[in-house]
Amino acid sequence: MNINSYIDHTLLSASATERDIIDHCNQAKQHKFYSVCVNSCYVPLAKQLLKDSNVKICTVVGFPLGATSTEAKIFEAKQAINDGAHEIDMVMNLGVFKSKNYVEVFKDIKDVKTAIGRIPLKVIIEISELSKNGIVKASEICLDAKVDFIKTSTGFTKSGATLTAAKIIRKTVRNNCKIKASGGIGDYETARKYIDIGVERIGTSKGVNISNGELSDADY
Repeated sequence: MNINSYIDHTLLSASATERDIIDHCNQAKQHKFYSVCVNSCYVPLAKQLLKDSNVKICTVVGFPLGATSTEAKIFEAKQAINDGAHEIDMVMNLGVFKSKNYVEVFKDIKDVKTAIGRIPLKVIIEISELSKNGIVKASEICLDAKVDFIKTSTGFTKSGATLTAAKIIRKTVRNNCKIKASGGIGDYETARKYIDIGVERIGTSKGVNISNGELSDADY
């Protein structure tokens, strides 16, 4: 199995410099990762750096809190696509979800998906802030909104992906939606465990470590 083809090589630090992005994109090309995931301000630079490669460009909207307006998320997503992004990772509005205003949560997600059309949309449900039932409900909303992926975590809360949560999501959506596990995946063995249970994409800043079969500390 080519594990590199599962990896969204991620650099979302607020202090990431242009030099960091250049190095990050070069790593992605060298290891033939599926994509780089960078903040939207760096999408044009990533497009320039990756133009002669097969590496895709992924970016985030409403990140990391998910609490911006739907209109802001739509604008951010469309601008990123115009700048060269191939995939959008959007954060679900957790506060509205916890208010049990599920119709508004659905509409927020659905409106972004409608606005970007065939561009793959991954929705981050932030599993560390949800109960088992919450994970199931959030997954059902994402499924109803016809998103392309459910993503476990931003990596900016107290914990990231868990195998248990990924299994819950898989059982809920079956084969009707893909899963991206993100947050705390820093070595080959851990990444392989997620792929073995049906996860289609791994979001990690430790892609090189995973590619080289190395162990590493927990990461974003």
